[in-house]
Amino acid sequence: MSKNLTGRARALRYGVSSGALTLTLMMAGGAMAQTAPAAQAADPAEAVVEEVVVTGFRKSLDAALNVKRDSVSSVDVIVAEDIAKFPDQNLAESLQRVPGISIVRDGGEGRAITVRGLGSRFTRVRVNGMEAVATTADGASANRERGFDFNVFASELFSSLVVHKTAEASLDEGSLGAVVDLNTGNPMRGKDGFTMALSAQGQYNSLSKDLGPRVAGLINYRAPSGFWAASVSAAYSQQNQIESTNNTVRWSQARFNRVGTTNCFTAQNSGGSYVPSAACDQVALAFHPRIPRYGEVNHDRERLGVTGSLQFAPTDRTKLSIDGLYSKYSAVRNEKWAEVLFRSNERSISVRDYTIDGDNNLIKGTFDNAWVRLEHYERKLDTTFHQLSANLTHEFSDRFKIQGLAGFSKSDADIPYETTIIFDDRDAAGYSYDYTNMKKPVLAFGTSISDPTNFQFAEFRDRPSNNTNKFKTFGLNGDWAMTDAVTLKAGAVFRQFDLDLREGARDSSYCAAFTCAAGTYGAPVTSALTTNFSLKGAEAPAGTTTSWAAPNLQAATALINLYQRPLLVQAGNTRSVTEKDTGAFVQMDVKSRIGDLDYALNAGVRYVKTEQSSTGLNSGQNLTVDRTYDDWLPAANLVLYPMDKVIVRASAAKVMTRPNLGNLTPGGSVDGFNYRITTGNPQLKPYRAKAYDAAVEWYFARESIFSVALFKKDIASFPLSTSVQGTYASTGLPLSLILASSPAAANPEARPWTIGTTIDGKGASLKGVEFAVQGPFSFLPGFWSKFGGIANVTLVDSNVNYRVNGAATVADPRNPTTNAQLSFPQLVARDESSSLFDLSKRAFNATLYYEGDKFSARASVAYRSGYTDAASDTGNVFEGYNSSVNVDASMRFRVTDQMEVSLEGVNLTDEYRDRFTDLEANRNYEYNHFGRTIMFGVRYKM
Repeated sequence: MSKNLTGRARALRYGVSSGALTLTLMMAGGAMAQTAPAAQAADPAEAVVEEVVVTGFRKSLDAALNVKRDSVSSVDVIVAEDIAKFPDQNLAESLQRVPGISIVRDGGEGRAITVRGLGSRFTRVRVNGMEAVATTADGASANRERGFDFNVFASELFSSLVVHKTAEASLDEGSLGAVVDLNTGNPMRGKDGFTMALSAQGQYNSLSKDLGPRVAGLINYRAPSGFWAASVSAAYSQQNQIESTNNTVRWSQARFNRVGTTNCFTAQNSGGSYVPSAACDQVALAFHPRIPRYGEVNHDRERLGVTGSLQFAPTDRTKLSIDGLYSKYSAVRNEKWAEVLFRSNERSISVRDYTIDGDNNLIKGTFDNAWVRLEHYERKLDTTFHQLSANLTHEFSDRFKIQGLAGFSKSDADIPYETTIIFDDRDAAGYSYDYTNMKKPVLAFGTSISDPTNFQFAEFRDRPSNNTNKFKTFGLNGDWAMTDAVTLKAGAVFRQFDLDLREGARDSSYCAAFTCAAGTYGAPVTSALTTNFSLKGAEAPAGTTTSWAAPNLQAATALINLYQRPLLVQAGNTRSVTEKDTGAFVQMDVKSRIGDLDYALNAGVRYVKTEQSSTGLNSGQNLTVDRTYDDWLPAANLVLYPMDKVIVRASAAKVMTRPNLGNLTPGGSVDGFNYRITTGNPQLKPYRAKAYDAAVEWYFARESIFSVALFKKDIASFPLSTSVQGTYASTGLPLSLILASSPAAANPEARPWTIGTTIDGKGASLKGVEFAVQGPFSFLPGFWSKFGGIANVTLVDSNVNYRVNGAATVADPRNPTTNAQLSFPQLVARDESSSLFDLSKRAFNATLYYEGDKFSARASVAYRSGYTDAASDTGNVFEGYNSSVNVDASMRFRVTDQMEVSLEGVNLTDEYRDRFTDLEANRNYEYNHFGRTIMFGVRYKM
């Protein structure tokens, strides 16, 4: 083996030493093992050459760069100094600086990630080497899928983040996008005796005017004998953040009661039949906001995390690590809205005057008999995550060792209440809206919405739920260095995943639950049931009504004794899935040369058998469907070293992601009278793909890189929601679900059934390129040489064929046989080619930093182009988010060797979140203002 190749096989170890990053260079004599402490990850330490304590941001970047360079597969790494010293509120915001990663924000902070255009459902996350799922809630809904919510964890708890962008046979399956390793501290690699680091910050939000605490600490002890070591770290933060917003809840087409002086029906407000006319047809076919509204959302968040590690090294060849992680994320989401409920009520509403724009939007109008609604919503969320794992490594000789991993994790997302109180005024005159400025519309209520007596207590809702995810993992791997150039790896793993989802409801109109006076639809509203509310921070234009009598949720729920009312099961969100994955792999690692060309290679195959059991409620019956499938997943990574500072990479693999959990339920309904079935599909195929990557990396100077990476994924099957005709037997559902009194009970196959479900689609393709550059400006003179920069650009394109429902084209659809009027709107189904959901075609982020002896500073910008995230509804074709630019910065001053002070800022340009519905018309869905967050504090280490 060449001397150069051995030199390239340097490995790195990280640990906390006096609150700083300890970098140990080792001559491993082989390729570096993956950083994550998984069962298949080897300890890279073989012979320590030297130890250097470094504290600067530049050193941490260099350390991460060495890991990337020495890995055979494609990885990107962030180490402790990166995470602990940037204004990141959680791990998602730390990861957004990795090339190819963009984040999804919720309530002003990062929550989920996409990797090279593939959303969170395609990314697997491991905590200390074990796959895990942690879930929270976003907007008005909770995450009940496989995607990982990174806002559960504070970034201070982790020593490194590793993003595996290409597959290896030894790497856990389940990802089309990436495998992300979150690694907590390693006490054995600290200094002898006690070390400690503490930090305290205040977090101030410019919109909420709230100042919240953020504190973190670490204690590490290593016995001088080296026999054992232990560490404990903790992080706590609390913040109240306001989201001032306007929202339409999508746009739709509908026929109104009257347009100007033209009656659109033969009877007023209800009943009768539609009378076509130029004015009525034009307004009916135009799109209007379903629920135009302004409001305020208050986010009260509290995050607590604790990690602990106990390590033993009874001999030089035996190491045992026991790691624990506990995190609790609590959030109260409180919303107050003033709105008009056009949705489904247009039949009784008259259009006094109107304007229709070039995108067929009813962009401006005045309305009579409008359905005005005041709404107060509050949800309590508690997500508790805990994990315990044990990792044992034993070297039988210099050439053979085994590694074992065992552990469990549990994420318990509990929503004890999710309550809505609704007050209505269903005949308001003179309401007007103007969406000429789509982002900031004028919404003006013609009647007073500050007077409680104009309203009636009309509806109430409560939907408590619990979503529990559990993992159990057992793995055993072996490494045999057959020669100095060839290592054989093999291993086996058993993993069980359990999802259990339960939801109930206490929803009712007031009059369905209590006695109402004749001619009313609810109870009278008094001032005791309301609070005075004034909208701030939404920058609503002049003419907008910005104050109203908001429902008092506590008083209203007490009045009706809401939380003692019966809780009914919500069938669609009462389901479970159990998956047992049994897998094994074999992999060959080779480090050698051909002529004068050094190379490194790993190639192997992974086999996994998935046993899946899906349970749901169908027509009131508990139904379970079992199935088994297996996958053979070959993978190969090749690295060439044509020149001393140049690396060429290539990889190819088969990869898979298991189906979405919500699609697997056999729950739904069977209508034997109309031969209709609505159900999930527990037989859905996994997402399977062939993945190809190629890259060139030029390490042109110390701490520096310029790289170009090409990637392509051919996805064989892509599930799509659809309605198909088929036999009852084709669904696999039992006959007992057919109601005995229905015609289908006697002859289930008398005619075809209309089956609304999810099917295996035709697949999709994805391709893209990443450019990255990093380096200090050491070529500049004096003061300027202390600057440096990091930048990366990702360009991605994809193609998927979706089945969508486009806009209605006629206002008076009729049955061609009977000429009888049909319901409106009759949406037009068609196939539409578009990008994968959650995929931004362009992403860019850059950091400019300054690193002096005492003062350091850095500023970062992250850009993400617009993207779609759902198929939308009501005739709109796709919905998603417009482009965003986020700017963050930090400054630090080292007062002494032990203490430093800091000032940091998040969202310094006060960027709004801009959500749209309909890809072509780009109609307003919501426009959210979160404000800037400023953090200031002090760090101490000893």
